[in-house]
Amino acid sequence: MTHAADVAGTDAARPAQRAWRTSILQTNVLVPMAIALGSLLAGAFYTWFAGEDVNWDWQNYHEYNVWAVINGRYGIDALPAGFQTYFNPAVYFPLYYLRHLLPAPYGLMIIGAIHGLNLLLIYFLVRVLLREAATASAIGAAILIAAVGPMTLSEVGTSFSDILTALPIVAGCILILSANGSHHGRYVLAGLLIGAAVGLKLTNVVYALGVAAAVLLAARPLLATLCLGVGGLIGALATGGAWGLMLWREMGNPIFPLFNAVFQSKELVPTNIMDWQFMPRGLLDALAYPFFWLVGDHRSSEYPFRDARFAVAMVLIVLGIGRSLVNRATIFTRRDVQFLLFFAVSYATWLALFAIQRYAIVLELLCAPLVVLLIARCMAATPGAPSGRISAVPVNSVMVATALCVALWSQPGDWFRRPWSNPFNPAIPEQLHQPANYLIIDKPIAYVAPLLPPQSRFYQIADIALPIMPDGRFDRRIRAGLASPMPGGIWELHMQGKPIREQLLERYGLRMDPSRPCVEIEGAQLGTAIEACPLAARE
Repeated sequence: MTHAADVAGTDAARPAQRAWRTSILQTNVLVPMAIALGSLLAGAFYTWFAGEDVNWDWQNYHEYNVWAVINGRYGIDALPAGFQTYFNPAVYFPLYYLRHLLPAPYGLMIIGAIHGLNLLLIYFLVRVLLREAATASAIGAAILIAAVGPMTLSEVGTSFSDILTALPIVAGCILILSANGSHHGRYVLAGLLIGAAVGLKLTNVVYALGVAAAVLLAARPLLATLCLGVGGLIGALATGGAWGLMLWREMGNPIFPLFNAVFQSKELVPTNIMDWQFMPRGLLDALAYPFFWLVGDHRSSEYPFRDARFAVAMVLIVLGIGRSLVNRATIFTRRDVQFLLFFAVSYATWLALFAIQRYAIVLELLCAPLVVLLIARCMAATPGAPSGRISAVPVNSVMVATALCVALWSQPGDWFRRPWSNPFNPAIPEQLHQPANYLIIDKPIAYVAPLLPPQSRFYQIADIALPIMPDGRFDRRIRAGLASPMPGGIWELHMQGKPIREQLLERYGLRMDPSRPCVEIEGAQLGTAIEACPLAARE
């Protein structure tokens, strides 16, 4: 390269310059292509290794909601999946078709490969944040940390939408951080992507607030905010507008059943459905959450996991701020501060609204470039050492060592899977081969609805969060259905091993029929079963 510069402008220089430029061009294309291929393969192979997804939410509403839309069940059944029956099903359509149109395990391996593309986005984000300092070690360390996220791994190849909607959110973050005063189109596109993610899954609103805070530090904040807002509105309406309009027309609440204390749909008591079980008990408890996760305290998740990344990031943030104050030097660029603000606001909002670990997958992924960035900035702030003059060897060594420690310490969560050698394909008992009315008195059971005769009707009467309102739409539908006999009679469905709550049946004048036996349907989760018991009219 030095030789080419020395003879620049001569005929001899031109072939060398062309070769050098071609090499750089090939590198810029081949590296992301290689990482993209590796990400796709990593997601697919991990899905094959982990097994068939049968998570609780898939059993409850991911499967049923899509099937219900396709088969027009929303005017027939009554809340088979409880209050989740009315969550936007759009994001679950790709997996539904992949799962049902392709033989196992190929459908879920494809969705797992798509989930793996989050690693490619981490590569681009590191390149945007570190620019010329994005060494192979920095990129490799960030990708390794992102790849072993406990919640990320737990959702690869599953029906959960948190990891799928992470793709547009991280992509939107990259667009905002790479934009400058003249790239207003990137803010619009970022808004489209993040707005679409919010429309598909409302819990992503925490990242919309985070990105709104980040653009306040843009070169032209008012214009950037306007562009982001316009894009966000269009994106949200594109993915959630039709569903919200249907809910508004049918239920009087565009996000039914959420925030019904505000919208006051007549089909639900005027209350806001909130899950408080994972939220911190105070400020000190909230600050300690990353260190609880470090030691395996899974107070923000139903099932165990262990993760060091948030604790490492918090310590590095404190060290970076401390270094900057001691040295009286600014070690963070405006882009760095935008990224830190996006992360901090999103994390604080997530913690304040629900603190459910699955909903923090985007933060889990972003911890990877955050840790690498903080190490680079902290080590470049040595007193008397101008930025860029410090040796890259110790910085790269610390990045790689930190990534290895985080990876070795991580323990992924588990939402239940089956081995591919024993896929879920239950036999339906002969007694259930005729269409019937089914009263569901437990969750999750709605996933068996597509397995039973298509003329059957399914009524959930046991959801505590969304009890059936007397003389409401669903109550009248249930009574009308029960008054119209089906060839297969009336049955109740509950999880085997749980007591049958007969008091729920009394409301509809029904009781267990002791003259006929109950039958079993194999459950999706290994070792479980759904029990179907015949019902008769009360005397």
